[in-house]
Amino acid sequence: MSFRRARHWLPLVFAAVLTGCFGGGKPDTRPDTALPVLAAKPRIGLALGGGAAKGFAHIGVIKMLEASGIHPDAVSGTSAGSVVGALYASGMDGFQLQEQAFALDEGKIRDVRFFSGGLVQGQKLQDYVNELLKQTPIEKLHIPFAAVATELENGSRAVFIRGNAGQAVRASSSIPGVFEPVDINGKHFVDGGVVSPVPVDAARQLGADIVIAVDISARPDGSNPDSMVGIVGQSITIMGRKLAEQELARADIVIRPKVGQIGPTDFDQKNVAILEGERAALAAIPAIRAKIAEKAAAMGKPPVAAATH
Repeated sequence: MSFRRARHWLPLVFAAVLTGCFGGGKPDTRPDTALPVLAAKPRIGLALGGGAAKGFAHIGVIKMLEASGIHPDAVSGTSAGSVVGALYASGMDGFQLQEQAFALDEGKIRDVRFFSGGLVQGQKLQDYVNELLKQTPIEKLHIPFAAVATELENGSRAVFIRGNAGQAVRASSSIPGVFEPVDINGKHFVDGGVVSPVPVDAARQLGADIVIAVDISARPDGSNPDSMVGIVGQSITIMGRKLAEQELARADIVIRPKVGQIGPTDFDQKNVAILEGERAALAAIPAIRAKIAEKAAAMGKPPVAAATH
């Protein structure tokens, strides 16, 4: 299959700054890797949050933004958001992402290892991403991209801004208890949602003047759990919600698709998630346009030119 702007689609997978050297294909987060800054208009950053199967909603958001003439200049992603973000950054448009989402073969990215407790290893996912991106490193993607992961040893946020794209996505998507931690240069990394559920700050690091954040993270459902597992799960959800709210406060626009009814592994609900993403983004378009115009005026640039490419 050929594409207008890129290559193929990588499936969304289960529901944050990475260290390491850019050498031998390893991701790198060195601060001296400055990204180019476009001076023609306010730079729009798209921050895609984690949420497992809910992440299909990101495709709907991207479709509606593009249909409205709004094209992000940079994208950051956590977990499922890193998968969509990497492929979007490679040049795919929203319709190409959707087409490949419906062609998803989950077997191509699952490599369960029973000796590690039945966890998904993640190497298969890493290899598949790199294959689809033709081994393109992060810094050579079509638009600037950052994937957020968590260093397990000290809990620090790790942001991939260059290096091995597949490894970055794998680390960002390694949900504790589902994926094995990713070993890179003797350090171990897990899902970026542990420290940055919606990577607004990473989008700012890419030079965004305006950050549009897409929040698909879980919220407390109002129930009173009557089991230990339920209590733990609800507590984790509450902690993640509080963490997300702190970072979302630094976004200019927050889009919240109504995907709370979709479970972490409900990949058969991808159409519902995409539609909810479209609806939520459509409702946010007036606010986005107003923010672009406001920023453009402050920067002394024509608002119309700032709204579209």
